[in-house]
Amino acid sequence: MTLEIPADLSGGLYFLNGKRNPGPQGADFKHFDAIEPRIGKVVAQCPIANAEVVDEYVKAAAEAQQGWADTTALDRGKILHRVADLIRENAEQIAIWEVKTNGKPIYEARGDIASSADTFDFFGGIATAVLQGDSLEVPGGPSQRICYTRREPYGVVGCIGAWNYPFQTCVWKVAPALAAGNAVVYKPSPYAPGSPVLLGEILTAAGVPSGVYNVVQGEQEAGVALCEHPLIAKVSFTGSVASGEAVQRQSATKNVKPVTLELGGKSAIVIFEDSNIKSAVASAMLANFLNQGQVCTNATRVFVQKSIITEFTEAVVKEANEKLKIGDPLNEDTRVGSNINEQHLQRILGYVESAKAEGGEILRGGVRVHPEGVEGGAYFDPAIIVGLEDGAKAVREEIFGAVMLILPFETEEEVVRRVNGTSYGLAAGVFSGNLARGHRVAAKLQAGTVFVNTYNDTEVNVPFGGFKNSGHGRENCVDTLKAHTQTKAIYVNVQDVTEHCF
Repeated sequence: MTLEIPADLSGGLYFLNGKRNPGPQGADFKHFDAIEPRIGKVVAQCPIANAEVVDEYVKAAAEAQQGWADTTALDRGKILHRVADLIRENAEQIAIWEVKTNGKPIYEARGDIASSADTFDFFGGIATAVLQGDSLEVPGGPSQRICYTRREPYGVVGCIGAWNYPFQTCVWKVAPALAAGNAVVYKPSPYAPGSPVLLGEILTAAGVPSGVYNVVQGEQEAGVALCEHPLIAKVSFTGSVASGEAVQRQSATKNVKPVTLELGGKSAIVIFEDSNIKSAVASAMLANFLNQGQVCTNATRVFVQKSIITEFTEAVVKEANEKLKIGDPLNEDTRVGSNINEQHLQRILGYVESAKAEGGEILRGGVRVHPEGVEGGAYFDPAIIVGLEDGAKAVREEIFGAVMLILPFETEEEVVRRVNGTSYGLAAGVFSGNLARGHRVAAKLQAGTVFVNTYNDTEVNVPFGGFKNSGHGRENCVDTLKAHTQTKAIYVNVQDVTEHCF
């Protein structure tokens, strides 16, 4: 099958049995508006799935799953490699689609799409080796008994994705699930509903059988129906802590399901006085302003040792003023695009106001802007704020926006305690010219990923996930593929007669 990247959402935002469709019709179904963030306009209306619609899509996936599981891991891997090839062949069109879906700058979207292709190649490449079972030695030896294990797919995996990386987070969930022989029912965020449907068309064109990957749309009701459905055998969720707690509860309502949760964070960077200031500034910028700060690893809390705080602050403000060009995200020189929607922009502005009220000083930005040609979008001039204490609302809570908070510290012991003084534990960064200290502090920080003299590195073979309330389970990496299977132990008696003593 050939692939033609659609120009708009007119073909529908649901995906069932290998095809896009407009979803359920009728007066009984409510709709949500699909908004293009860069211009702030409604570009489609999408019906909201109820439990009956979710049931239809899950049953279609269950019917198709066994045939997919019967395909060898090698043959599934070949199809996933074709998916990767199709993504690369159409990368620019997919990146433009992602910009229109999310509002991020085109240069960022290109990186997301390239990484997504690598993800399919990675899981397609390791499937045969990782999914093999083991032969285990048991008493009596092979002349009496043998024992071996099999890695088998769960069946149908329910996935609920996020809006900040619509294509990439979908790929992170779908690629390992398919490589392991599962079928998938995916529910995107209603804030960014388009990219998972586009992925469906790519999967079909690559040869993924009809029904193995399906997309439903909706809000809380659809998510609950997916988590509670008895034919869903595993759930993978990316989103807020509050929603993750609900997903975990709902996933044990009708049958007990394993759940992977990639939740929020309140990450921090620690910059010691012996750091390379230029590198620290560049990484702090990346840690706070990438994707308009709408990144789960966003390091809002930037702890700087007092002896260099003036030097660092002046340098980062200067760098931000020079580099943070706000504009149409489809322009090549844009470095700050639109936030996902008006509601989220107002949330970010609320945190800026709370920071002012609690004694913070805004060194730059912190206001709404209206770039020429895209005036209707939700654009925010990234903020740099000083003067807050650890108890301030903006320091304690996840902002999920382009707001950098510079906080002074004096000693290593003090800053480790303050960084860890949160219920989150997704990521952290350490900057120091002393690598011994870098390793030492990294070992003490309670986070799933720690960056030393860098930030926001992401590789498809490296585990990604959180400690504490930032979730459990990992995405990317070999362990992720294993987590999409269940292990069966098989004992075989090879003697003519079985003898058991009681």
